[in-house]
Amino acid sequence: MATVSEWLGRLVQVPSVTPAQAGPRAGVAGEGRLAALVATWFRELGAEVQVREVLPDRPNVYGIWRGRGERLMALDVHIDTAGVEQMVGDPFSGELRAGRVYGRGTVDTKASLAVALALLEEWQRDTVAPVGTLIVAATVDEEERAQGAPAFATWVREQGLRIDELLVAEPTNCVPVYGHKGVVRMELTCMGVAAHSSQPTLGRNAISGAARVALALEAEHARLQTLPPAQLGHATLSPTLIGGGRGLNVIPDQCSLAFDRRVLDGEDPALVAEGIVRLAQEVAQLPVQARSILGLGAFWQDPTHPWLQRLAGWSGEAAQLVSYGTNAWAYTEIARACAVMGPGSIAQAHSNDEWVEVGELERLMAIFRQWWAGDGLG
Repeated sequence: MATVSEWLGRLVQVPSVTPAQAGPRAGVAGEGRLAALVATWFRELGAEVQVREVLPDRPNVYGIWRGRGERLMALDVHIDTAGVEQMVGDPFSGELRAGRVYGRGTVDTKASLAVALALLEEWQRDTVAPVGTLIVAATVDEEERAQGAPAFATWVREQGLRIDELLVAEPTNCVPVYGHKGVVRMELTCMGVAAHSSQPTLGRNAISGAARVALALEAEHARLQTLPPAQLGHATLSPTLIGGGRGLNVIPDQCSLAFDRRVLDGEDPALVAEGIVRLAQEVAQLPVQARSILGLGAFWQDPTHPWLQRLAGWSGEAAQLVSYGTNAWAYTEIARACAVMGPGSIAQAHSNDEWVEVGELERLMAIFRQWWAGDGLG
């Protein structure tokens, strides 16, 4: 029987870099190879397994363990990772050294899958069954376009299921998380008219139009800070990328500006995006084309829910909010209760020397053992 650190080493040693961030050191990009192995391991540990293609050679894998009762529990772990080009040493070593496991994905989020595999192997050996049915969903594409999570939600609906407790794996130092903002990301392109720079009045300067849009976005951010805060605080709006122009002596006919707008509980990402596009069109004094990049809702769970309280008790930490996003945005309608939790620190995620403490893995394993056994249900 493998230890939890050995399970994590196996997972890390199979590259699964999200294709958009894959470079020369990434190996075979995407989650296809790891998904196949996870499906095999799930079967070996007694699961019913379903493999559902989300993107070409990038399937979600669902392992289903039938338990002792009607309760339905689920764990979502994304198996894609950030890029590795900036990492020191071997990004896929999975090496155990001085109480830490090293490599890309150790905290984000292969650690939680390793904990689940180790505990399921232990329970298979000891013929222990969970208090209810357990679904472990190994999902794809969290790091880029977030298409794996809604695919899992769709599958749950297709099965006619309603999950009682759904935990989304992310590095939280084993602190239960009950909310985070959503996000809208778009690219706005101001369309001007090219001309020789010696006769600028013959053209329409797209960079000037984009500058007016950038200033309007800054003003909108300031306005958002004056509104009464929602449960998740204040929305934010930031220009994040800009590019345009064709030459030093050419009035630019195009300039693109991308932005990041954080979305609150109660806000519709589509309506937020529409409002910003209207604002850009009003101020640019030029035609504006809009391209959607990402639109995810906020996640909010009542922290007084009994399951959140049990998670807090098992972890010894009060539930809290976080600033980053997770797959939890997709699960509001399919789960009676949802939380985010995992071992290790978000500060290690995407870093050039990612690692997780073995003690954190063991801490989460103790929490999973209590959760899956139904401790505190009465």
